Amino acid sequence: MIDLQSENSQPVNAFLVGLSDLRELRGLAETLGLVPQSEILLSEFDPHPRYLVGTGKAEEIAAEAEEAGADCIIFDFELSPTHQRNWEKLAKIPVFDRHEVILRIFAQRARTKEAVLQVELARLEYSLPRLAHSYGDMARQRGGSYGSKGAGETKLELDRRGVEERMSKIRRELDKVVKERQTMRKKRDKIPLPSCALVGYTNAGKSSLLNALTGAAVYVEDQLFATLDPTTRRLSLAQGAGILLTDTVGFISNLPHSLVNAFKSTLEETVDADLLLIVLDASDPNVFFQYATVVSVLEEIGADTENALILLNKTDLECSPLLLSRLKEEFPEAIQVSAKTKSGFDSLFERISTALLGTPRNYRIPLENQALVSQVHKSGTVLKEEWLDDCIMLEARISGKTLALLEPFLV
Repeated sequence: MIDLQSENSQPVNAFLVGLSDLRELRGLAETLGLVPQSEILLSEFDPHPRYLVGTGKAEEIAAEAEEAGADCIIFDFELSPTHQRNWEKLAKIPVFDRHEVILRIFAQRARTKEAVLQVELARLEYSLPRLAHSYGDMARQRGGSYGSKGAGETKLELDRRGVEERMSKIRRELDKVVKERQTMRKKRDKIPLPSCALVGYTNAGKSSLLNALTGAAVYVEDQLFATLDPTTRRLSLAQGAGILLTDTVGFISNLPHSLVNAFKSTLEETVDADLLLIVLDASDPNVFFQYATVVSVLEEIGADTENALILLNKTDLECSPLLLSRLKEEFPEAIQVSAKTKSGFDSLFERISTALLGTPRNYRIPLENQALVSQVHKSGTVLKEEWLDDCIMLEARISGKTLALLEPFLV
């Protein structure tokens, strides 16, 4: 991969190229530590074999990048290895695409062993077809007797073999980590608590919500992909009931499939969750597009999007009245919350309780079955409890196996 680190620690200026709104690419570049210096939008896109755009337009882009003092050019769509090589010969500066930007950000942010391994595997898969890119004209040099391979070719083949061997080793290590995670999950499944997963577009405020709801200390920053690794905490609801709440990696449009696989661990938390909390940034004009992206990814990984609550987050920020009106019209059942002010949390707790534990019901439990009362306290929500001479009267929210056990005692 291209090295973008500046030798003298000076800002690395980027020239952005895309087909439409470049705000997201600008945010990705800034998250990576680059400075978007200038940009150009293509009015039309008719793929050409050499530069993906016409030669005249390519020369125009290269000239504008040079005039802007850009240190690199970033495209908001995927470049093939051939296109990348051709562009760098033309522009004489590093050229890369949205895919590589996201890979680099993920590489910076991964913390757990599994995430680090998955990101490295994704980067190696991306770089393998681009190895020849590293050798330039050396790959065409000949040496020794007629027909023998040149130094560049030999070096390329050795490096390719090394990358493939490293990929195989990472896959073996990942198999071990996955088995360890499955063992941990089995232990956690023995805890009789329902689970929720916070999902949403990157920078929608999921980690801030987890911190505000549970008192966790997950890293939070106003930037894309501030946190990548899944974090699970216990959330106490009213009347002492609890659930497991997991913060997951933020989604983004055109997420490289290699990274969907790379974060299978965090996405599995989403698939296995009893309830999804889809977090939307109510202050972002692109919120409807972001919601569509989130739903698309969730469906792709097999998550149950029907069993979900929609949270309109960041309601403490100034929102367009028209946008807020459209959001209410599009999502009439959505819960308005703010991770900063904690407004809307009471409504959120009530909706989670109803979704996971059902509506309150009354039970008459014989004294000889009083062990069930302790089980209800562990896995449900006890609203009222009264011990009488011959029975225990309970008003509670219960779900799952405990609900089946108490069904005979329903009043």
